[in-house]
Amino acid sequence: MFLLGVPLLMLPFAIYNIFVFLMPGFAWSSELWHFRMMSGGEWGITPADVMIAAAVLLLLVEMIKAARMSRRSIVDHLLSLLLFVGMLVEFLMVKQVASITFFLLLVVSFADVAGGFAISLGAARRDVTVNEIESGHHA
Repeated sequence: MFLLGVPLLMLPFAIYNIFVFLMPGFAWSSELWHFRMMSGGEWGITPADVMIAAAVLLLLVEMIKAARMSRRSIVDHLLSLLLFVGMLVEFLMVKQVASITFFLLLVVSFADVAGGFAISLGAARRDVTVNEIESGHHA
């Protein structure tokens, strides 16, 4: 499947940029929906909330993808790293993205890169250990 090799966190990054650059004046903090909770509390959802929630769910999918080992996962990790670096440069250099929403997307992207590498390294270490035990070589 094509999307398995593409960092899914590119989607919120692209959507954020589309809104910021093609829809000047778009308000990330405007309320989309408003709910009265059973507790009596009031809860409003903004586009920023939806964007961050979607990014966190995509991060979960990325962590599941990272748990498998293949050449494609190495390419996926490198693309995720490039995405993070691109987002970091944009955050530091482009005035229009200086917002808490973009910063949180950047944090999610960092968690994807760090978590993906950690999961892959752990899986590779287990594979090496299993191969050593199967071949009778002990460290």
